Amino acid sequence: MKQILLVTDGCSNVGMSPVVAAAHAKAEGIAVNVVGILDYGDVGELGAAEIEEVARAGGGLSRLVNTRQLSQTVQMMTRKTAVQTIQLAVQKELKQVLGNGSIEALPPEKRSEVVRVIDELGETSKLQVALLIDASASMKPKLRAVEEAIHDLMLSMQARQGHSEIAVFHFPSTKYGEDCKLDLSWTDNLKGISSIFTKLPMSGTTPTGPAIMQVIDFYRQGDYGKKSNDDETDGMMSDYVV
Repeated sequence: MKQILLVTDGCSNVGMSPVVAAAHAKAEGIAVNVVGILDYGDVGELGAAEIEEVARAGGGLSRLVNTRQLSQTVQMMTRKTAVQTIQLAVQKELKQVLGNGSIEALPPEKRSEVVRVIDELGETSKLQVALLIDASASMKPKLRAVEEAIHDLMLSMQARQGHSEIAVFHFPSTKYGEDCKLDLSWTDNLKGISSIFTKLPMSGTTPTGPAIMQVIDFYRQGDYGKKSNDDETDGMMSDYVV
């Protein structure tokens, strides 16, 4: 199960549409969840609409929250999207086998068994979450909440029975660039998270669409993305510019 979890507080303003990029992610089996952070200024109507549209196009969930709710929200969205992904796969199988894709159409005893299997698979299947952090200037006051949310998300993922991994990106990587940077490659432990946030340059434009496309490309690389953190910091993301 593959997810992109976008954490942002405003509208994209550079490069391709993030809605189009999210649709590309969905086509490749990657769900896109979007959390809009409201504290220290509202995202506004346009920002809220974009957040909802990106998540819809990416087959994921969207939420507008304040910083106090962020940690709980990212955990909930990650788990709920995992179950949703499995549920869609099960419904597809039901349609092929029974000619009906609805779990609700099953007899009660069969329905409860299918729901039990979905819950079990949601807990035991391999899960990869790529966190994509908006590092524009307005996000600076919210960075501490984002750091705490990532820490709590990893603790939650470690508590799952299935193998879970997380990768962390921020965008833009330069003040006026369209690219994003890989800060932490696939990992299943908490080491290195706090060091990310002392280095983030909080300024520049908001190239959400191009950043999503780069994370998709990272997923395409498969095990190549599992190189050491030392290698990552040596300009690895230069290979991922769209």
